[in-house]
Amino acid sequence: MQEIENIYRNMDMPAQRNAATEMAASRQMQEVQGQIIMAKKFPRDVIAARNRILTACQRKRLAEQAEYEYTRGDSKVTGVSIRLAEAMAQNWGNMDFGFVELEQRGGESQVMAYAWDLETNTRQTKIFSVPHIRETKKGNYPLTKPRDIYEQVANQAARRVRACILGIIPGDIVEEAVEQCHKTLVDGEETPLVDLIKGAVRTAEKDYQVPQESLEKYIGCKAEAFSMNDLIRLKKVFNSIKDGMAKREEIFELPGMDGEDPEIKNPYEDKKKGRGKKQDGKSVPETHPQPDPAQADIPQDGPFA
Repeated sequence: MQEIENIYRNMDMPAQRNAATEMAASRQMQEVQGQIIMAKKFPRDVIAARNRILTACQRKRLAEQAEYEYTRGDSKVTGVSIRLAEAMAQNWGNMDFGFVELEQRGGESQVMAYAWDLETNTRQTKIFSVPHIRETKKGNYPLTKPRDIYEQVANQAARRVRACILGIIPGDIVEEAVEQCHKTLVDGEETPLVDLIKGAVRTAEKDYQVPQESLEKYIGCKAEAFSMNDLIRLKKVFNSIKDGMAKREEIFELPGMDGEDPEIKNPYEDKKKGRGKKQDGKSVPETHPQPDPAQADIPQDGPFA
């Protein structure tokens, strides 16, 4: 129990702790102690937990969101998504997982993601920093609203929580869950493949602004020749974009993205093409006023005076 007390003592890092903070930490410690006692009293049935996970993977909606895929250099990165990791943790039982924001300081948050098997006392923790900055094509800008900061922290923390969960649940159970999700998508689909392809193309254009030509370049064939495995790959890619693992321009070859960003223009481009004002539809060279000799001895303000 001393170990539990140390965990929650480190989660509160201010120098001075008032009575309310002490009460909250004590209440959290008592709650965790109660969870450990219940986990020891009602131990996990591994076979039943495995069957619950595989049964959950038979749900089509979960199977569609089970994996992510994105391109990094010349290789493709795939893995278990956040949604499947949460479903496995819930059905594995006797687990405590989530994230805690330790502090906010200097425009960033210190966050701890964790997953704790209360029955075996196996714990995975990851402490990391989340800058209060949102990256866009036009540059980065700071986040000031509490809601925006929380969403940024939660988005970054979800990936670490997933890694912690996958470090607790045995690897063979995870592999079986992924295989069951594949089987659910392939065997449980009654819609004709042609309609599924049209739906995937429609979803890509409407929800992710990815045209059909980019999908065909990614898969390597025309849309009419897409197979069920190709559609599963596209589902993984869409999950990666939705979860923030990658951006669509990092995965697909989009039209108009080969050169400079069309949204960003050179502010000096128009000035270089032609200077001067137009009079009666004709371009007249710009004239600069000559300095007044009477003002020659008066110092001018500015860095180039």
